This record gives sequence, C-alpha cells and structure tokens, in this order.
Amino acid sequence: MDTKVATVSFQLPDGRNVTIETGKLARQADGAAMVRMGNTILLATVCANQNPKEGLDYFPLSVDYREKYAASGRFPGGFFKREARPSDIETLVSRLTDRALRPLFPEDFLAETQVIITLVSADKNDLPDALACLAASAALAVSDIPFNGPVSETRVARINGQLVINPTLTDNKNADIDLIVAASEKSIVMVEGEMKEVSEQDMISAIKFAHDAIKIQCRALNDLAAQVEKSRTKRTYSHVQHDNDLKEKMNNLLYEKVAGVIRSAVKSKEERKSAYDAILEEYVKTFTKEELAAKKPFINRYFEEIKYEASRAQVIETGIRLDGRKTDEIRTITIEPDILPGTHGSALFTRGETQALASVTLGTKLDVQTIDGPIIQHDETFMLHYYFPPFSTGEVKPLRGQGRREIGHGNLALRALKPMIPPQAENPYTIRIVSDILESNGSSSMATVCAGSLALMDAGVKIPRHVSGIAMGLITGPDGKYAVLSDILGDEDHLGDMDFKVTGTEQGVTACQMDIKIEGLSYEVMAEALEQARIGRMFILTHLYTAIEQPRSDFKPHAPRIVQLQIPKDMIGAVIGPGGKVIQKLQEETKTTIVIEEENGYGIIDIASDNKESIDAAVAKIKGITAVPARER
Repeated sequence: MDTKVATVSFQLPDGRNVTIETGKLARQADGAAMVRMGNTILLATVCANQNPKEGLDYFPLSVDYREKYAASGRFPGGFFKREARPSDIETLVSRLTDRALRPLFPEDFLAETQVIITLVSADKNDLPDALACLAASAALAVSDIPFNGPVSETRVARINGQLVINPTLTDNKNADIDLIVAASEKSIVMVEGEMKEVSEQDMISAIKFAHDAIKIQCRALNDLAAQVEKSRTKRTYSHVQHDNDLKEKMNNLLYEKVAGVIRSAVKSKEERKSAYDAILEEYVKTFTKEELAAKKPFINRYFEEIKYEASRAQVIETGIRLDGRKTDEIRTITIEPDILPGTHGSALFTRGETQALASVTLGTKLDVQTIDGPIIQHDETFMLHYYFPPFSTGEVKPLRGQGRREIGHGNLALRALKPMIPPQAENPYTIRIVSDILESNGSSSMATVCAGSLALMDAGVKIPRHVSGIAMGLITGPDGKYAVLSDILGDEDHLGDMDFKVTGTEQGVTACQMDIKIEGLSYEVMAEALEQARIGRMFILTHLYTAIEQPRSDFKPHAPRIVQLQIPKDMIGAVIGPGGKVIQKLQEETKTTIVIEEENGYGIIDIASDNKESIDAAVAKIKGITAVPARER
C-alpha cells in the first residue's frame, strides 16, 4: 500500500508544538491520524459502512477512547495484567469527543460509523483528553466520510489569574477554572468543566480564549485535508427516503390537532403523550393493513416532525411552553431532608416530574477509591454515583452496569459539589453520595446536585454553602427570534437547540455542561442564558436553604466518628507491632477501625467508630504505647 504521508504543525500559546500526521499508520481505515504533543501521542481512526442497516432511523455513531498502560511504561493492575473494560476516565473522554462530533454529521447520513482514539504514548505530566477530539476530527478530515467539520477541543484553565491552553497536570492542580471547550472555526459546539465559584463573565472569557486557540487547530486540519487526495471527494449517499405527498397530507390534517394539545399546556408528560398517541391512532385507522405496512415508518417520522415544529413555534410565537410555563419559570420544588433513617445523610428533591433521592455514606481512609490509570493515579476521597433505573421514565429495560450517560451525569454532579467539600485536614472522612433517580422528565443531573447538597448538610458534613443546578434550553426561530428556557423538560431537551447545565452557589459557578445542536451560538445569547441560569439558580437555592440552612451540628448517632492523633514517626512501628499484631489487637479489643499513615515526618492515626467510648478506649491505649517516660532528675 503506497500512501503519501502528510503532516501539519501548529504552536500552542506557550510555544509547545503539536504535530498531526496521516498516511503512515492504520492505512486500511477510512481515515487515520496521529496527534503528537511532546511525548504524548494519540492515534485516531474512523471507519463507516457504505450503506445503513435496513430500517434504521437514527445515526449509529460510536466513539471510543482508550488508554494503553504501555504508553506510560506501566502494567495494568489486576490478575490478568491487560486492559479490561473502559475506566470512568476513558468513558468521560469518549463522551466529550462524541458530543463534539455528533452534531456535525449530516442529518441524513445513517451509516454505522466508528471512531476509535488510542493513547499510545504518554508524558505523565500531559493531559491527553484535550487532544482526543483533535485526533478524531483529523481522522475524519482526511477520510471520504461526510462531515461538516473540522472541529476541535482544547482545555482552558485559569492558573494564578492567567488563562492557559492545555496546561500540564501539575499546573492544572492550581486552576480555579478548568474547562474543555469544543468548537468549529465559527462557533462553540460543547463546553464542560468545573470552577471554584467564578463569575459568569469570567467563564465566557475563558471560552472565548479557548475558541481563539481552536480556530488555529481547525485551520491546521483544513491544511492537512488539502494534502490528502481521498478527502477531496466525499462519498455519495442516499440514506433517507421520503414520501412528500404523505408528509404534506399529514401536515394539513394533523398539525393543528397537535398544536391544540400543545396550547392546552398539559403539565403531565404521560397525559401529553396519551393525547399525541390518540391523534396518531385515529389517523392510522384511515389506512388499510397493506398501506400501513408500507407507510408506517414514514408516518411515525413525519408525526415526530410535526410535534417538533409545532412545539417550537408555540414557544417562539407566544413564550408559553409545553407545560404552560413562561420561558424563565421553574417547576414546583418540594424537598424532604433526612428521609432515610438508616443512612448517614439523605434528602429527596423533587422538581416537577423529576425526582432524585440522595444518600450520603461516611467512611474512613480504608474506603477511598484508588484511581490507577496510565496517567492519573491517586486516592479519591469523594465519590458520587448516579443511577437511572428504567422505572424512572415508566419503561421496561434490563438492568445492566452503569452506562455512559450515568457515568457522565454522575461526574457532572460530583464536579459541581466537589469545591464545597472541606479539605482532608478538616474532614478526615471518605464521602460517597448515591443519587437514585426515581422520576425523570428533564434535568435529573441537576436534581442530583440539589439532592446531594441537601444530603451532605443532613449528614453533618461541614460544606460552607449549598450548591444548586439548573438546565437551560434554547429554541431558535425565523428572523433571528429565539427563546432561552429555564429548567427544561425532557421533551424540550429533545426539540431544543441547546442543553446548558449550570451549577453553583450564591458566590459563583462551580460546574457546567453545554451541548449545542445548531451551527452558531453568539456569545450574547450565551451570556443571556448564563444570566437567566444565575437567577434560576438563586431561586432554587432559597428552597435549599429553607429546607436545611446549614450542616447539622453533629453526625447521625450511627455514623462513624473519626478522631485523629499525631505521633512521632519513630513510634509508628510500636503502634503497628510485628506483623501488625498490636494494631489488630487494638481494633479487636476496642471495636474500632484504626488507620495509620506517615505524613510530613509524623504518624497520622485515624480512629473510627460509631461509639464514643470505643474511640476513647483506643485513644488511651495508643497514648499509652506512644508515651515517652519522663526522666528522673
């Protein structure tokens, strides 16, 4: 196989060089590209079938990011010593890339498409996630697959007051803004990240700074594609059939009936669905069995389009939404803290037809989660796990492991709350929040943030402020008209042009996640959405503070207490004993959990129990072991 090698390069603002190469590796893929920054190298490939599967009415895109342990000269953990199922980090990077690429494929392109990005070489101080979308977009750019790109992503962080593109892992630990931004040359496509209570204006400034860097990357991708003969002629396709006569008849007969349901402002999702189903069933009865067998796929598709157009028109023309709310109105909120007596902290947060039940569990250092990836290794003392069972939407589905959506929503809620968790010096506990979504009609991740904040205070965790979250939507109409929607429904997420989740306290934003379905979003509209989100966030915060104004003064009676002792480094062995005999006997006799670590030249001992007398007994015994006899004079 004789393929010409093509290369382009560009510089980051700090002078580091990024090189993109194609034509050397993975040449049987429809498109392949290698991105290199220092010693960090990612290989991205894309393959697409020539024709879609029969009867398919959606775009089957899969995006997978994988990190090879060999990339950083490490062995995988576990018995088998090979890479297994994707880690949460790999899943989150896959989602970031997917959400940037998916909106830019043609709507009528339905061939199964697979993007695979692999970290094959790593510098342990570089964060490769910011390069994954660049690599994937490069592979698409040099292929013959239809794609309305290029698009790219970059990380932007604010470190010591200065905005930085793709900071090192070491520098990023000091950031108060950490965002991943995806964009084309013209507009922002996706934003996700965390912040330490920053202003909305500072957030927009960071996004603009990132966009300027992405424009350079997109121009480099265009230069690369211009060197590849294959990319100049995109494949032809015809994946969506139409029945224009049927479409016109359905519009004439059904549009006003659907619009009537929308104007009636039915608040219940199920009632609205039943009304739609009745209209469709009545129309379907006008066909014979033979006609219906041929036209059913078209009927379903065109009916969805009618609902889509009628719903959007209602909001643009009247400012009234599907459930009768105004554009900036938030659904009814009810809160029940301390709802689960057996947990260390709990809260039920209900907003409209979305309901999150959060519980908090307090543990010791023995309960930390060990993150052991090729790049990132550390012990995580704060976890948040989000569960979305099928009954929350009235569906029947098999229960599997956590999917990408659950991992992504849980990560967003974790990033929202994490800035409020006290440092380890003040809070020696490992904390786990579980959010079970019991009902869902939009914004369940934001309900998780609110329920999690309430449950933390109910558990007595000394968070300084509540955190609330709100999901914003956008509907654009003709002649530049648009409407920004607060606290969107599930249907409004589907029919809208934006899903912009914003979390924060009264002092500023702590996390965000934005997906755009249209080609252009002005910074003026983004600023308006953020301001409307701020007002909504403050409204929700008033409900949280009314329910629980501040953390409980003490933990629940059955929650573990942790007392921390500091001993000289040379006394650690005496407390542990030969083969751990002393510390094991201490734990058995006092019914406590004892963890000892060396930190800064001292032994730090955590003694945990839900019984104060047990802790006192353990403290007394340890002090007896470590006491230094006084000298006689």
